[in-house]
Amino acid sequence: MIATERFVYIHLHKSGGSFVNECILRFFPQAQTVGYHLPRSLVPEPMRQLPVIGFVRSPWSYYVSWYAFQSQRPQPNALFRCMSNNGELDFKGTVRNLLDLGTRQERLDELLQLLPDRYGLGGLNLPNFALAPIRGSGLGFYSYLYRYMYSGDGEPAIGRTEFLRQDLIEAFERLHIEVSRPMRDFIQTADARNTSRHGDWRDYYDADLARAVAERDCNVIERFDYHFDA
Repeated sequence: MIATERFVYIHLHKSGGSFVNECILRFFPQAQTVGYHLPRSLVPEPMRQLPVIGFVRSPWSYYVSWYAFQSQRPQPNALFRCMSNNGELDFKGTVRNLLDLGTRQERLDELLQLLPDRYGLGGLNLPNFALAPIRGSGLGFYSYLYRYMYSGDGEPAIGRTEFLRQDLIEAFERLHIEVSRPMRDFIQTADARNTSRHGDWRDYYDADLARAVAERDCNVIERFDYHFDA
């Protein structure tokens, strides 16, 4: 989460946040980092009247990015270890477990035991009490994260990661923030940040798993008009 005198940016996991964080901290002198992956509910009281901006991505793409990033780390986080049976499961088995967190009590109980009981300074930064309400929700993990991160009074301005450069400029312009030439050049030409190595995300799915994402993450998919074949 980064706060400026004009807006607050909420960093949804694996959705272009490292790039946006760097842009804001570079070009907004008054910007301050409030915390890492903190939800909108934790925006400090003096800043709660500010507009909120954020980004979302296709859930199908998210799960591939998340899996690739964690599986390539020397020490994957607790979420990945639990969902993959400590690396024994492949992409399909791991993501199937992640999609079913809201319906499988034993798997969720196991994960909650591994997660911290308070917020930290980095990583997933999802304490056990913050994830516990997924129980019985039927939501996919990414849809739960989206709701958890952005819920609050008033609609946040959410761009799509697939159009991050264009949508970020448009978000600033809607807030009547002058986009200077150096800022515009950075947004349009700087390399992506904190990316994971993987192929076309469509190639990771079979029909059953693609359908499962469509069902569990239907709220995000329908709201932002995502399509598996698009």
